Amino acid sequence: MEEVKLTNWFQRNCRHNQMGANTTTARVVPERRTLYQYQNFGALWSLLCHWPEYLMEAAGIALYMFCVCGFATLLQHPDSPIRHALVSPFVRRACMGIAVGTTLVAITMTPWGKQSGGHFNPAITLTFYRLGRVRLWDALFYVTAQFAGAMCGVGVARYALPGMLQNDNVCFAATLPGRFGIVSAFIAELVISSFLMSTILFISNRSSLARFTPFVVGVLYAIYITFETPLSGMSMNPARTFASAYHAGYWHATWIYFVAPTMGMLASAEVFLRACGPATIYCAKLHHDNDKRCIFHHGSKPERARAILR
Repeated sequence: MEEVKLTNWFQRNCRHNQMGANTTTARVVPERRTLYQYQNFGALWSLLCHWPEYLMEAAGIALYMFCVCGFATLLQHPDSPIRHALVSPFVRRACMGIAVGTTLVAITMTPWGKQSGGHFNPAITLTFYRLGRVRLWDALFYVTAQFAGAMCGVGVARYALPGMLQNDNVCFAATLPGRFGIVSAFIAELVISSFLMSTILFISNRSSLARFTPFVVGVLYAIYITFETPLSGMSMNPARTFASAYHAGYWHATWIYFVAPTMGMLASAEVFLRACGPATIYCAKLHHDNDKRCIFHHGSKPERARAILR
């Protein structure tokens, strides 16, 4: 009898939550509060109710990594006509930055990106978990999906571009320390990751600016790739670095891209918490202004929720 009741509860609440679009605070907040009081069901509860978001995150970063590998091949492979047309390394980095930044914005603005939140980065997910906007099991499944998706994206690119990604100039779009060494790479990753997270928190939690968050993130990626790549290879993303390193079989200084981005983003989150307070952080989505369901905790100020959702 208890098993039947529990099964009926899962089916009812998962279906109800999928219909809970972020249209008004009056509709969304009570539904989510009712659902989250059963969060002690843990991993099973999260998988039953939130598996679409996990798959969307995996698909998003897979597409992102596939495009990154494609752009790297076009711009860096010795046999590429674009490589010969663009002689300047700076110009090639600028083109790579524009291409990657535009791709990231486009994926985040897709229906799947709007629903999953468009993290595509374990460091971002773990930071929002620290800020109290992502539940523990959601964070763990998101990180797992991000690593799996990144691996699949590079894997598909490897077979779509046979023999090209293995070239030393492309190297599976791996992120490697530059000519100034490991220390400079670590500091660079720490700084750019910290600034990225600070920017996300500042813009996404202001009602007049929240809708522009994905575009600002895309611009930052373009700038970082153009100017910062010679220092660290520009990663800010443990899953992105791990996927390229795994397929390339080259693990030199990989720890930098796990530690530095996570430390930088967590440090920015701590500063933001102390300066503005936890209630000012509305949601973990990079794009709030949409009608897709949201699986994350929201800030406790209704007036802020109404302002952002308008």
